[in-house]
Amino acid sequence: MGNIKKLASQTAIYGIPTILGRILNYFLVPLYSYNLLTNQYGVVNTLYAYASFMMILLSYGMETAFFRFSQEEDKRKVVYNTAMLSLITTSLAFLAITFAFLSPITDLLNSNLENGTFKSQYVLMFLVILALDALRAIPYAKLRVEQKAKRFAFIKSADIFTNIGCNLLFFFVIKPADLIAAIFLSNVIASFVSFLLLMPQYMSFRWRFSFSLWKRMMVYGLPVMVGGFAGMINETFDRIALQHLITVPEGGSPNYIMQQIGIYGGCYKLAVVMTLFIQAFKFAAEPFFFSKMKNADAKQTYSQVMRVYTIFLCVIFLAVMAYIDVLQYFIDAPYRVGLGIVPILLVANLFVGVYYNLAVWYKVTDKTIYGAYITAFGAIITLVLNRILVPYFGYMGAAWTTLACYFSIMVLCYFAGQKYYPVAYPLKRLSLYFLLALGLYFLMTALPIESLILRLIVNTVILLGYIAVVIKFDIYKMIKQ
Repeated sequence: MGNIKKLASQTAIYGIPTILGRILNYFLVPLYSYNLLTNQYGVVNTLYAYASFMMILLSYGMETAFFRFSQEEDKRKVVYNTAMLSLITTSLAFLAITFAFLSPITDLLNSNLENGTFKSQYVLMFLVILALDALRAIPYAKLRVEQKAKRFAFIKSADIFTNIGCNLLFFFVIKPADLIAAIFLSNVIASFVSFLLLMPQYMSFRWRFSFSLWKRMMVYGLPVMVGGFAGMINETFDRIALQHLITVPEGGSPNYIMQQIGIYGGCYKLAVVMTLFIQAFKFAAEPFFFSKMKNADAKQTYSQVMRVYTIFLCVIFLAVMAYIDVLQYFIDAPYRVGLGIVPILLVANLFVGVYYNLAVWYKVTDKTIYGAYITAFGAIITLVLNRILVPYFGYMGAAWTTLACYFSIMVLCYFAGQKYYPVAYPLKRLSLYFLLALGLYFLMTALPIESLILRLIVNTVILLGYIAVVIKFDIYKMIKQ
């Protein structure tokens, strides 16, 4: 339990800015949905989806490679210098090339849309955000390797609060004509503020480059990039697929495509509670897993982490669905037509959360190429099923595709891991907890209770009953060990 407590404390510290920021950003959802038309919110979601792909390419696995090669403390400085110089070079080259081709890039984004939906000023701001994010990746990683979780949390919090503060300033005080541009400009300002706060980490950088080390880091990191890119297809390609594959009904609005993306993106935000915990866990887990990989009890530790982690994800799923009748009011009425995707996406995110935990096997064994294979397999499922389902079912097809993809890569990662790095995960017990949570959700939806207050009371009793079961039959026993 000592390892679990240490990871939990690190997750809590890393999670403070993540969870708090996501909660505060959660309150930006009604701000956006009640002030932006669905097609305008579709523009925001689509550009962020494209940005996610570009961020994978711009970091090209260097962050994970930095974690791996920094385990030998005497080499940490040269690893840091080499990684930083590599990212500085590629980030500046990216800015120079994309600035030169800004107009063609904007035209490409607007290729199947009317009225110049994507403006060049939006694209320009995103290019700056991407470059700043790439340049911040290794300094953030350095803080995590050095276990300076509090400073990491402070800078992340400053980033989040700056972004939120600027949004509130633009929406309530300045009130510009172009609110989409205001959202993106807020992100630019926040990225620049955190860039400045990371200056002590930049100041420790020295212009010393080890080409031999860089080659080893690239061999390790490039499969991570390929896996990350494939993973991002699994995570965000649905918004892009909707733009290019959705069928516009006869006589439909010229903004129909962006409207559907906006509805999908708005309802997707209701599943944010699951994703914010997963993100906080990932920040703490990666350096934690690497630090434990040489210990005799490493596999036992990984199994215990999976046990607690999966239970917590099941509780989150059941909690969100227990109070969905209240949470739905975080988005305006035109968006609520898409609420049916919320349970599907929550289960999908639960599966991908388990996958991130299982993925420890190919990272600690230096078999990152297998991670690329697994996520590439998921990407194929995403591309194929989106192509088949989206034209007929719209965003519901995209949601079911996400679920199928994440379930597939979770199962594949488990069996591959058992072959190359077997860990005795309590598979049967965790499967029962998941099925119980799913069954209780269906019970909540099946009960014919019209009164909102009474329904919330009943759902709360069901949720507390589930928590009591997992504490009695699992968590309590683990604490006593």
